Amino acid sequence: MKEPRHRILPAILARARELRHPQTPAEATLWHALRNRNFGYKFRRQHPVGPFIIDFYCAEVKLCIEVDGPSHFEDNQQEYDAARTAYLESLGYRMFRCTNDDIRHNINGVIAGIENIIHDLKHQPEAT
Repeated sequence: MKEPRHRILPAILARARELRHPQTPAEATLWHALRNRNFGYKFRRQHPVGPFIIDFYCAEVKLCIEVDGPSHFEDNQQEYDAARTAYLESLGYRMFRCTNDDIRHNINGVIAGIENIIHDLKHQPEAT
């Protein structure tokens, strides 16, 4: 069953479009791996989900992928990220976070992690 579509605020939609270009080198590397249904699933980049803009999103399994740069290691940013993750997970989304360094030095590990989460999400028993 399809979920109802929600109206995206024009300001969030415009900001998401702005964030698509230019990509960070890490985002470009990961996008190259995710695009064109390379995993068998469609991913979108800089996709609005509620009041947030997710780096990469797969609607089929409600997977949100965030690529964290150096600013995400600051205390106030970590608190914001934790609250954001908790909010999205409370709505049924699954979060996967990786760092720029993870992508740069271990792209195969990042891809394996994403594949494992997709496998788990596709094989979860549906709640009735």
